[in-house]
Amino acid sequence: MPIDAPGDSIAGVRERLPFPHVERIAVLRGGGLGDLVFALPALHALHETYPQSEITLLGAPTHAELLRGRPGPPDEVVVVPPHEGVRPGAVDERATESFFADMRARRFDLAIQLHGGGLHSNPFLLRLDARHTIGTRTPDAVGLERTIPYVYYQNEFARGLEVVALAGARPAASGLEPVLERAQGSGEDAVPARPCRERDEVLAVVHPGATDPRRRWPVGDFARVAGGLSRAGCTVVLVGDAGERRLCDEIVRRARKEQGTGRITSVAGLLGLRELLDLLADADVVVANDSGPRHLAQAMGTATVGVFWIGNLINAGPLTRERHRVHLGWTTRCPVCDVDCTQSAPRCEHDVSFVADVPWRGVLESALDLLAGR
Repeated sequence: MPIDAPGDSIAGVRERLPFPHVERIAVLRGGGLGDLVFALPALHALHETYPQSEITLLGAPTHAELLRGRPGPPDEVVVVPPHEGVRPGAVDERATESFFADMRARRFDLAIQLHGGGLHSNPFLLRLDARHTIGTRTPDAVGLERTIPYVYYQNEFARGLEVVALAGARPAASGLEPVLERAQGSGEDAVPARPCRERDEVLAVVHPGATDPRRRWPVGDFARVAGGLSRAGCTVVLVGDAGERRLCDEIVRRARKEQGTGRITSVAGLLGLRELLDLLADADVVVANDSGPRHLAQAMGTATVGVFWIGNLINAGPLTRERHRVHLGWTTRCPVCDVDCTQSAPRCEHDVSFVADVPWRGVLESALDLLAGR
């Protein structure tokens, strides 16, 4: 990449010293719940390096809901308005201008871009008028004061830590350990996730959904695994949002019919984020696609079995295997149009599963193995 932007100099050692007199830090990270989890080790590293600074996460509504009442970092979550390449939705220019005026008034000392390659997010960050800026950058993105190249296939925990290292932050959490704690208190509108857990009960939580249909494992395979866990003595609870309720109900129906067991229930669409986090934290094992609930379970310290497409494993997979097992779909070309699906863009329009070839017996065996060592 040409050395033509602020921060793209060869004085790398000098550039990685902490910035002086930093009291207010803004971190831009939109996306889903998994995207937030990937950024948490970087936020912890910032807190360790700048312990007197206030860290503001510029994120999504679900981020604010998830982190409410939990120990920081961050100290605060500000929901960004819809903006091209940063947060989907109808753009309201008046609301956008109001947002940036409010953020500029805070006089951030350091603004950090953890949201993609920077084509849209770097100009967004620069509008904060922070004293210092760091982040990732593709060749077509505007530069910040200090940058590293954005290469699509990189573990997201490592990417975030590499970015904050530009500000002298040393890793305090590597993504190998839990990074989320339980919320303090309980929500007034909490919906009971399930009856009180019995002392010797073994709880397995299953999440069969995923934002991208290509990451979804077949319904029949989830039903076989849920049934196998139930026959092994587990109480099996399926989770999902309201849009995944029918999917979870179908798995419960198939598991009960084919496996002859009734210890399988669904709470899809019934839980808020706090209740979901509590359930994931209580579970002995979580079986899921590459999805937000799986990433949240890992962040809470729960053992997981994940079904991943091989490309997504590089970016979003767990780094250890003692408590986190992965089973891989090795599809590299779209089964419908034969386009190379290892390229990040553009993608074809087909939503066929890229993980349908993952054998269900191996997933069940991994879950039972983790339970044997619990």
